[in-house]
Amino acid sequence: MNREYHKWFSIALQRDMELLVFGDGGRAIIFFPTRTARFFDYENWGVIEAFKDRIENGEMQLFCVDSVDAESFYNPVVHPADRIKRHLEYEKYILEEVVPLIRYKNSSQIEVTGCSMGAYHAINIALKHSEYFIKAVGMSGRYDLTQPINGFRDLFDGFEDETVYYNMPCQFMKNLDDENILAMIRKLEIILVVGETDAFLQNNRELSDTLSSKGINNQLYIWEGEAHKPRHWQKMVQLYL
Repeated sequence: MNREYHKWFSIALQRDMELLVFGDGGRAIIFFPTRTARFFDYENWGVIEAFKDRIENGEMQLFCVDSVDAESFYNPVVHPADRIKRHLEYEKYILEEVVPLIRYKNSSQIEVTGCSMGAYHAINIALKHSEYFIKAVGMSGRYDLTQPINGFRDLFDGFEDETVYYNMPCQFMKNLDDENILAMIRKLEIILVVGETDAFLQNNRELSDTLSSKGINNQLYIWEGEAHKPRHWQKMVQLYL
């Protein structure tokens, strides 16, 4: 299996960023890491190995990006407004630096996926920038980071503003009525996967119902148990990617 390591100084983030590429052709997929995780964790957890044959057969090419969650959502020493600002810089890095790399290496349209916090990144960026992507898969995700859920705190400590609102899919999708934007989102294939005892189950149901109410086709798969561990994600990626 082709494996490439890439590192460069990101203009958007003003720091070095790293990523791994697996495969040399096929469907191009950006794989976002879990909460404060790293670009190599899916490989270490055996998630990449789970669809090694499909990668080697040229069916897909994975771009496992790094995270700056510890500098944004999980950075308690900065003001919440600075947390969301850092997230937007990360989003700019993905769109203006990672996407061009993918287009240089692969002519396929781009898909996004991720597990846990990575699911938030995948679904949020796809809904906001649907012109870039054709498919988004969120596994074990949370789609409103301002909502305290079963021990998972509000990542903005009660702070609310327009920028936060427009980065919480469960919030901004409810009031989205621009038919041009909705038409673009309706072209996406959207898949949500979550465990029946996962703390984020209701969050997934809420987002799925909201999307459906807007005429946006989506699929919600509910797994037995919590299903919020690498051993579950190993199976999910085989079914939904």
